[in-house]
Amino acid sequence: MRVTPEKGSRPRILPISLKLLAMLRRLPMEEERVFPASRNSIYETFEKSRKRVAEKLQNPRLLRISFHTLRHWKATMEYHKTKDILYVKQILGHKKIENIERALFQTQNDEFHSAVAEKIEEARKLIEAGFEYVCDL
Repeated sequence: MRVTPEKGSRPRILPISLKLLAMLRRLPMEEERVFPASRNSIYETFEKSRKRVAEKLQNPRLLRISFHTLRHWKATMEYHKTKDILYVKQILGHKKIENIERALFQTQNDEFHSAVAEKIEEARKLIEAGFEYVCDL
C-alpha cells in the first residue's frame, strides 16, 4: 500500500495481508485509486458515522476520536508489539524520533499497572500482554 505523505512526512510503502489484497481485487477498479474520494468527503463521512455511533451508544466521548487518534492508536499498538521505536517511526513516516516519543510516551498521570505471576505460564501471558519482567523473590 502506497502512503502519500502529508505535512512533511516521508512517503512509504506498507505491506498488506494476502487476505486484504484478495478483498481489494474483488472491488470494481474504475480508477487507479481504490478509494478515489476527496479528503473532505472522507472526513465528512467519518464525522457523520462517528456522530451516529456516539448518539446510538449514548457516549459523547466517541466524538473526540479523530483520524489522528487512530494514528496514535496504531503507533501505540505497533510499539507494544515490537518495542521498536525505529520501526514505529518508519511506518508513520516521521522524520524525527522525538515526534514518536511525544506521541507514545505522553502520560495523563502517574498511573501504572503491576501484576504477579506464580507459574511460568502466567508469567508468559503477562509478558505477551506487554508487562516487563522485573525481579524474582
